[in-house]
Amino acid sequence: MGTVDAMARIDQDLAPDSTDLLTTGEAARLLNASRQHIVDLCNSGDIPYVSVGTHRRVWRSDIEELRARTARLTRDQQRSLWLGYAVAGKFVSNPEGVLGTGRANLRKLQERSPRGRGRHWLEEWDRLLLGPTEEILEALTSRSPRARELRQNSPFAGVLSDAERQEVLATFGRSVSASSR
Repeated sequence: MGTVDAMARIDQDLAPDSTDLLTTGEAARLLNASRQHIVDLCNSGDIPYVSVGTHRRVWRSDIEELRARTARLTRDQQRSLWLGYAVAGKFVSNPEGVLGTGRANLRKLQERSPRGRGRHWLEEWDRLLLGPTEEILEALTSRSPRARELRQNSPFAGVLSDAERQEVLATFGRSVSASSR
């Protein structure tokens, strides 16, 4: 998608507001890449952009998506993802029970009134728990940076029994050991 397509995106009012636009330098820092590499990705059509004067601007969401596709998960993030898969399995078999546990835990977490980013993710969970189940499943099972953060602030403690949690962690440990051989 090049400049023309990106301009159509703005003209159709489909683009996020201008605070979601990044300079190529900001995008480069997020991707741990050079500014020229971002410019090259723009020129090749791999990242959509708009021109503001003589400068390119890219959407944060496009950079986050690219980062999610290329970023390797840390061991802790992989472990969290495996636990997310297990919670998702419980969720699809008992949505009301899992939602009930999530809502009760979320209320307790919100009473502690965390500040900063923690509060942001709890507010995001509050919104997700009211919405379509597909969005909850996405948060539990996606490799995206957003989903990683949501899982680090998950309200689903207690959904898995101690035995189930230990089983997931043991299976994860065996999987990691087997893949490192």
